[in-house]
Amino acid sequence: MNMMMGVGSLRYPPPGLPLVPSERVSSSKWKVQVASSSPPSTTATVTAEADVVVVGSGIGGLCCAALLARYEQDVVVVESHDQPGGAAHSFDIKGYKFDSGPSLFSGLQSRGPQANPLAQVLDALGESLPCATYDSWMVYIPEGEFLSRIGPTEFFKDLEKYAGPNAVQEWKKLLDAVLPLSTAAMALPPLSIRGDLGVLSTAAARYAPSLIKSFVQMGPQGALGATKLLRPFSEVLDGLELKDPFIRNWIDLLAFLLAGVKTNGILSAEMIYMFAEWYKPGCCLEYPLDGTAAIVDALIRGLEKFGGRISLRSHVEKIVVESGRAVGVKLRSGQFIRAKKAVVSNASMWDTLNLLPKEVIPKSYSDRIRSTPQCESFMHLHLGFDAEGIRDDLGIHHIVVNDWGRGVDADQNVVLISVPSVLSPNLAPPGKHVLHAYMPGTEPFELWEGLDRTSAEYRKLKAERSEVMWKAVERALGEGFKREKCEVKLVGSPLTHERFLRRNRGTYGPALQAGKETFPGHSTPIPHLFCCGDSTFPGIGVPAVAASGAIVANSLVSVSQHSQLLDAIGI
Repeated sequence: MNMMMGVGSLRYPPPGLPLVPSERVSSSKWKVQVASSSPPSTTATVTAEADVVVVGSGIGGLCCAALLARYEQDVVVVESHDQPGGAAHSFDIKGYKFDSGPSLFSGLQSRGPQANPLAQVLDALGESLPCATYDSWMVYIPEGEFLSRIGPTEFFKDLEKYAGPNAVQEWKKLLDAVLPLSTAAMALPPLSIRGDLGVLSTAAARYAPSLIKSFVQMGPQGALGATKLLRPFSEVLDGLELKDPFIRNWIDLLAFLLAGVKTNGILSAEMIYMFAEWYKPGCCLEYPLDGTAAIVDALIRGLEKFGGRISLRSHVEKIVVESGRAVGVKLRSGQFIRAKKAVVSNASMWDTLNLLPKEVIPKSYSDRIRSTPQCESFMHLHLGFDAEGIRDDLGIHHIVVNDWGRGVDADQNVVLISVPSVLSPNLAPPGKHVLHAYMPGTEPFELWEGLDRTSAEYRKLKAERSEVMWKAVERALGEGFKREKCEVKLVGSPLTHERFLRRNRGTYGPALQAGKETFPGHSTPIPHLFCCGDSTFPGIGVPAVAASGAIVANSLVSVSQHSQLLDAIGI
């Protein structure tokens, strides 16, 4: 989710221009290969072999690689970009440190069996992640604007004012029904799951007592409700006969923020987990003190601490298959890196397919991937500006919904705004703010397909399609904000996504409907080739991709090694 194009001639740095400190790769013995026509910036000793080669350094790939290193596997991550993190990477322009993707987090500092999967991985790596905490975000909706607070009671006041007593009663009915189910939804730690029959030992037998206890505590009615955990959350809402328009719209918005789909497309287990995180006593939201880059840095520290390596600017041209099995990767430079045990692709399902030799791909596998519907792409706006004239009590997050009637998944309708410098001032120069506004997974790629990124037509379309974000920012920041005073202005389009993130058609990920379709597992028809990330179970979002990476890592080691890790972190 990197951005491109700014004021005047400002452009995103092309692949090949270093964006990261050289020490980021200093511990690696791997050639750092530029993913463009630029010459290699570093040539070091090449040891072209590892137990596992991970393609891509998104959060899913880094979680997988770091855990494999923790399991004493020889692992290397090869990343096409000059900066790690995939859709969660950060970048610096004129002293402003921008997040390119996710910015809304909770449970990063949690520990134990019910912790956020990313927190469990960091715990396994012995890495901490200092965070600022907060409990609210500003909401701008057709009915008005208000400060929405998480927690069990605060939201009732907003409902009373903007939606009326019926909405209050339905919200209470919902919380009473779903919060008890969270015990079952969270009873099986994601880090305990693996992709083979060993899961009977690491998950089923290990956590059966807690699962049984949770069902007993819920009683017959609650246990019956728990059977819907793998069904669409809309079925839970329909079963409770929730009909208030504001409640249904609000819950659609929460589902969309979580996974890019409405309640009819998200698993009940995901939503119930979120409700437990956001609407229980003492809950809070978190933001890493050094931005999203701090998450990536923590995972890389864990990777390197246990002997793993990462090679940036190392573009994978193809996954090499010999005698029917994946045996390594070939870089654009021509270098071959052999994988003794496995290749793990953190690319999307469509991009992974394009890395494989056509002659080895079963037609059924190819057809399934090509027929999988895609979420739409993104529009982004990154701004760096002077804080003078901006109110002192500005919050980090703002959500603008222009028209409930069009649906939260309609294009040009929902804008998310993050101003992380209000919690982490070091992300901007003194007296300045850094801002990221975006429309998540709603921008049609078809509008942009085939455009020349250097053309006047492209610049005109970017100006037109970004206007709704500018207006949302002006509404959120107030009269003290002026467009012309921004020192950095970057607009990113679906073509930016496609180019910088190597995302097929700039997509957010698979558009799969819960209850009707399931996210693919992590193995493939090609022996020794595995996949992790948002094209695999459990799906889209930071907790989900962290879990997917952990599942693949667990699947590549013995049950005893896996069990020892669970014992070590107390889950």
